Amino acid sequence: MSTIANAGTHSVDHHGDHGHHHESFWTKYVFSQDHKMIAKQFLITGIIMAVVAMLLSILFRIQLAWPDKEFPILEVFLGKWAEGGRINPEFFLALVTIHGTIMVFFVLTAGLSGTFANLLIPYQLGARDMASPFMNMLSYWFFFVACIIMIASFFVESGPASAGWTIYPPLSAVPKAISGSATGMTLWLISMTLFIASQVLGGTNYISTVLNMRTKGMDLWKMPLTIWALFLTAIVGLLSFPVLVSAVVLLIFDRSFGTSFYLSDLVVQGQILPNEGGSPILFQHLFWFLGHPEVYIVLMPALGLTSEVISTNSRKPIFGYHAMVYSLIGITILSFIVWGHHMFVTGMNPFLGGVFMITTLIIAVPSAVKVFNYLATLWRGNIRFTPAMLFAIGMVSFFISGGLTGIYLGNSALDISLHDTYFVVAHFHLVMGSASIFGMLCGVYHWFPKLFGRMMNEKLGYLHFWLTFIGAYLVFFPMHFMGIDGVPRRYYAFTEFPFMEKWISVNVFVTWAAIVAAVGQLAFIWNFFSSIWSGKRATQNPWGSNTLEWTTPVEHIHGNWPGEIPTVYRWPYDYSKPGHHEDFIPQTVPFSETMSSNLPHDFEGNAEAERIQREWELANNNPQTEKETE
Repeated sequence: MSTIANAGTHSVDHHGDHGHHHESFWTKYVFSQDHKMIAKQFLITGIIMAVVAMLLSILFRIQLAWPDKEFPILEVFLGKWAEGGRINPEFFLALVTIHGTIMVFFVLTAGLSGTFANLLIPYQLGARDMASPFMNMLSYWFFFVACIIMIASFFVESGPASAGWTIYPPLSAVPKAISGSATGMTLWLISMTLFIASQVLGGTNYISTVLNMRTKGMDLWKMPLTIWALFLTAIVGLLSFPVLVSAVVLLIFDRSFGTSFYLSDLVVQGQILPNEGGSPILFQHLFWFLGHPEVYIVLMPALGLTSEVISTNSRKPIFGYHAMVYSLIGITILSFIVWGHHMFVTGMNPFLGGVFMITTLIIAVPSAVKVFNYLATLWRGNIRFTPAMLFAIGMVSFFISGGLTGIYLGNSALDISLHDTYFVVAHFHLVMGSASIFGMLCGVYHWFPKLFGRMMNEKLGYLHFWLTFIGAYLVFFPMHFMGIDGVPRRYYAFTEFPFMEKWISVNVFVTWAAIVAAVGQLAFIWNFFSSIWSGKRATQNPWGSNTLEWTTPVEHIHGNWPGEIPTVYRWPYDYSKPGHHEDFIPQTVPFSETMSSNLPHDFEGNAEAERIQREWELANNNPQTEKETE
């Protein structure tokens, strides 16, 4: 009842002042507290950061493909980091580090969750805005400042952080270890602390909004799977990100105040350090306690968006809605007890390794449930291949192909020979990187009309999909074979070891595939930014969807709905229901208006509604009911 009362008072509070806010440029576009504008800010910042990370990856791919060649243009842009036109080995490690950090945290966490949680939670639940619009604004600006500091680390004399995106000590804990351990590492730590503050503010807000601000009739089992995914993602983030803060604080103590949490028995440049008694393995435990839930913080929103897009464009109800929700809950719980599989080769007790192996293999079960349900939803559907639908299907493809290799890496015996090879790089770039990017892109193409009131160009969308889909497989699939052959990741050149020289030609192939895929992103960037101003104007419900956001006006207004917030009567997946004159029934349509298509389970045990339905069917000579009454 509290939900209903809350929704009711919420609509009255704002009633009558929609569209009458006289805002300055700063309060409307910069320090906005409107969830729709904040979603756009997260998305555009995420796209810019993705372009930066992509350029970094092209730089280190050029080094891997042509390790002995000189490219004078590199010296023009990179200065001392590419003297003589060849990338410096330490700068190579910095490129890998910042590429990974930006993609995992700034694009796939903030860009994905920040955009779609902000856009869809109030819209799909029937709320005027977030529980705390001010906290929402703070969340974005913490993220923005974190981005600026991370990029600023390229402009300090000692260069950006160079300890890999996992910043393992001692490289990250001893400032004089390598040039990238100095100021750049400090900036990395400050940036990530601000980023985590952003995520905690955002997550608290998302959880509060979902629990307290659903409209009348919107119980948990009527929520779209997008909201379930974003809600559970926020819970995972809120419980796991603070652990990384603790790891970072201890790392700052080791770096600056002479403590020894992670350091022991070290010699740096011939000098014995005084640190004793610390353990770098402690850092790995703290890091991966966030690091593995982080994989699902990245994946679950993409799975939620994909569920909505596949159901809408198959014109079929999502297969196994309850199973989909329980599998998300299962992933949420299990994600906290699998982190040890990143550490099988640290000298871990084999019994503990066995425990982590079992939990890792168990988490494959809810993931498989989701895959089967996607395939069953697509099966015999009346599929519309919009660009969003193609990216959603592409996401499922990467989720399968990348997920299967996780079964090998999750086996503690097999992992001994595969750990830290290109097999790992191939695995997580498919299952986490590509799958989540495709989920994010499917969301951008699908909800672009809601964000900007215009449609994106379909032909450019198709071009973007095929270049990205084929490019991603050509880049990451060959890496599996390199990994099986024992080629280690993060190496600067493969010319030092005779057994690796045969892979030089594969590296050249992979680099050209990466360059073509990167050029393919220009189609998206042009399509995205030109459509904001010159795309075809969108109608209110361009995809024939059932969820609440498509009942709001195309033009954005404060409070989302001009009058009362609509009441919800049904679940969000009534597509192609037999007996109904259209192939979709929005959540706001009461059962009294769809008597010819109502089914017994629709009423959820409401005896009064069932009686009215039975009387209507008898009055209208429904043969099915007559048979039942006989």
